[in-house]
Amino acid sequence: MLDQEDWPAYLCSNWVLDMRFLSPVFVLLLAFSAQAQWNPSLGQWGKEKPDDLRVMTWNVQDTLCSSNPKLEMPFSAWEALARIVASLKPDVLILQECGDNSGNGTGSGADSTFTLSATLELFIHGGIDPFLGGSVTAYVQKYAPSFDLPYVFVSAESDGWNRNCILSRYPFADLNGDGKSEYSDMPILLPDKYATGFDGGLRGFGIAEIDLPDSLYVGDVVVGNSHLKAGSSSSDHAQRIDAAQNIAYFIDHFYNGAGTGMVDPNNVITDNPPATNILDADTVVIAGGDWNEDEGANGMKGPADWITMAQIQGGTSDGTDKDGSDMVFDGAIDLAGNSHSKGTSKLDYLSWQDSVVGLTRDIIFNSSTIMGAGGQFPPELMGFQTAPSLASGMASDHRPVVADLTLPLVPGGSCNQSAVNLGFAKAGSGGLVPEFEVCGVLAPGSTAEFRLTNAVPFSLAYPVIGFVSLPLPFKGGFLVPNPPIILTPLPVNVVGSLVIPGVDGGLGPLVIVMQWGIVDSGATHGVSLSNALQVTWL
Repeated sequence: MLDQEDWPAYLCSNWVLDMRFLSPVFVLLLAFSAQAQWNPSLGQWGKEKPDDLRVMTWNVQDTLCSSNPKLEMPFSAWEALARIVASLKPDVLILQECGDNSGNGTGSGADSTFTLSATLELFIHGGIDPFLGGSVTAYVQKYAPSFDLPYVFVSAESDGWNRNCILSRYPFADLNGDGKSEYSDMPILLPDKYATGFDGGLRGFGIAEIDLPDSLYVGDVVVGNSHLKAGSSSSDHAQRIDAAQNIAYFIDHFYNGAGTGMVDPNNVITDNPPATNILDADTVVIAGGDWNEDEGANGMKGPADWITMAQIQGGTSDGTDKDGSDMVFDGAIDLAGNSHSKGTSKLDYLSWQDSVVGLTRDIIFNSSTIMGAGGQFPPELMGFQTAPSLASGMASDHRPVVADLTLPLVPGGSCNQSAVNLGFAKAGSGGLVPEFEVCGVLAPGSTAEFRLTNAVPFSLAYPVIGFVSLPLPFKGGFLVPNPPIILTPLPVNVVGSLVIPGVDGGLGPLVIVMQWGIVDSGATHGVSLSNALQVTWL
């Protein structure tokens, strides 16, 4: 009988381990595995739960504008920004201070919505730079080829210098029947209750209504973005609070119906044409941005409290959650335990309706504290010439706030539509049976996630593939793929899962059999096995 550490060598000596036999599909599996999970100590900054919605807000301090060199070169803020977005891979990216060319010495102020949209296209996908000439050599997909944010909303609101933007993995769609899926600012509202009236402040409360995949999520999501007035004067504070009060009122009365089941029950929101319905029970509002929150430190009620709690803290009377209770805002910290999103202040926030939405984790990403806190840089940052630890400071004077949010899921989701479960799993430590699923459809133009769960935490999992199902006895169980091709082992995370996202569905037609072998000292013969799947690419 072989010892547990010998079993991969045994397989390799008896069957084929040769990359020449592998389809490009499996090269992709290996390429995307390193950043597929959450384990910063191993340089893994992805989502722990693949079905979470990752939302990220970032004030980018003028880096995203048409006049900025879009090149890989020393001290490139553009490159640092692209590498960090590629490292964190948000499903929704909320940006402030986009399009300000004055920061690059041109003095020309804000890009137009058309110019900024083109600039964001270059930021994500690269291409020829029509503004400065030549090719863009630093862009998000260069560092994360399977990641994309194809849906871009650039606000028409500007303070003369910059604009707010929302980028999304999923399409925008009208969710409340007024014919609009994006708003540069909330509709003008008249004074009512605690709301002073008018709009969302200096740069508006930008909104994107987002259509999430029906095969996976029960509801959809509305994302709000605001960059409130900066400054320490009493008038600056008053502007922030006025805007926050209006935002709170708008969320509660326009999207929640203020508990009445009706849009705008007091008839003070001038939406034209008017919305015909509030959001359904499983469609939620997430609000974020640079709120310039400074009041909480001195006991004053600031924007974060107003936007989430409205006038009355606690209870279910006027809060902005769906049930009238208070929403929550993030308590994000960086890897070293710091809550500062700019300098020594917490200015940037995410908030969500926690009566429906759960939080897996929130974090501030600060590259300068990673190594000192026992972390490793994401692989997307490792090529940054200026030094990975300096990337955050190069990209912006603010640091991004990230939240992984759990939304209501369709029972069973969209898993194994492209796979047939062949069984033959073998239990591991504690009697847990490793489960292997393929979630998503492996068709042209689509991607899927390969998911292993119920494995022993911090173990190594060996992907085994073949082209025929022929179960062979092995270590008290059965290895199903035949002939078995053993790929490089991948690390299992702290909760016993391993996720490979973004597997391209356009590489078929192809049918393979795949199974995982996990090194597990608590299993008989030191090995547990997942179920095998017959996986089909169309």
